[in-house]
Amino acid sequence: MQEQSLFTSQPQGITLSRFNELITQAINSTPGLQNQWVVAETSDLRVVRGHCYMELVEKNDAGTTVAKLNAVIWSSNYPRLVAKFMAATGAELKTGMKVLVKVSANFHSQFGFKAVINDIDPSYTMGDMARQRLEILRRLKADGIIDMNKELPITAVPQRIAVISAAGAAGYGDFMNQLANNPYRLKFYTCLFGASMQGAQTVPTVLAALDRINEHLDRFDAVVIIRGGGATSELNSFDNYDLAAAVAQFPLPVIVGIGHDRDETVLDFVAAIRVKTPTAAAEWLINRGTNALAHLDELQETVVTAVRDTVGHAREQLAYYTSMIPAASRRIIDTNMLRLDNYTKAIPLAANNLITAQCTRLDRALERMGEAIEHALQREQQRLQALGDKAALLSPENTLQRGYALVTAGGKCVTAGSQLQPGDHIHVQFAEGSTDATVN
Repeated sequence: MQEQSLFTSQPQGITLSRFNELITQAINSTPGLQNQWVVAETSDLRVVRGHCYMELVEKNDAGTTVAKLNAVIWSSNYPRLVAKFMAATGAELKTGMKVLVKVSANFHSQFGFKAVINDIDPSYTMGDMARQRLEILRRLKADGIIDMNKELPITAVPQRIAVISAAGAAGYGDFMNQLANNPYRLKFYTCLFGASMQGAQTVPTVLAALDRINEHLDRFDAVVIIRGGGATSELNSFDNYDLAAAVAQFPLPVIVGIGHDRDETVLDFVAAIRVKTPTAAAEWLINRGTNALAHLDELQETVVTAVRDTVGHAREQLAYYTSMIPAASRRIIDTNMLRLDNYTKAIPLAANNLITAQCTRLDRALERMGEAIEHALQREQQRLQALGDKAALLSPENTLQRGYALVTAGGKCVTAGSQLQPGDHIHVQFAEGSTDATVN
């Protein structure tokens, strides 16, 4: 048996270039991999030497990437596709956009695999932007806040205005000129709260401006958010849920004037007042003032008419009363003269009746007075008789008749033995007779 070499069992290989040729033939000749419309999201988009490189990615509902593919738009095709996309959507092709692109798989034996984008359908991207806007509006409605700012009462003439805009923007200048040069000479007081009105800083800076205004609510009647015209893509920042929610729930009425007549953002649906441009926002404020002035003119005319009618009616009444005064005065005088005559005739009879009544009362009083005097005399006589009987009973003569004696010493009555001293001379008076004695 012939021994085999150690290397005789090794397979025969092909060159890498040949292998790449096989891949090239397999990929580039497969109809399903050529000019296929693909739905994806752009990522890591960059332009290098006229070529546009990007990643096409697919994400699930949780936001996790489930598919990824490197893609390129060659410089020979890139300007045409970009112009087509801009003209239809108003936005530049950039990272984070949902796109519908026509892709061809291409494998080059030297440069490897590339997915070449040959065409793009802008209507799909526009529909996705509209879907995003609709989703934000649905969320605002579900949260119950979409109409909150619209329901706020608006001052009859908002004159103290907080303005959110970029300081050097043409739209802000147009707004201020329109207010300052209004033909009715209405006075407005504005305060600018600067914010970036395009790009990534739009949302945070506008929210910060709203926060600063919220600290001084009592100084303003309304808030105006304005931005002049520009590319539609520059307005995408205003299709933001957080910004729309802040405007919808802001405690002052918000007037939004962003872009051109054709532009529309989510803020337009939540603000109390929606106008098309910054100039239109100024015109709305001026019209509010002129309407108030017109209403005041109407009220003034109404008051003047009412006063004129009242004065005319009063004059008519005055003329009527003036014409009635002589006759009314005559009737009043005649009536009172008749009453006076009646009183004159009634006075003697009334006086006689009064005198007779008073005489009767006087006679009765005199009778009662005589009776009272007689009764008083009888009582006093009886009292005097009683006092006389008592005096007679208690008289010294009666007392002596009962066996008592009256002792005097020195002309004074002696009522106690302690008043006398041995040798005193006393006089003793009896009922009948008297005697002198000496005290032993």
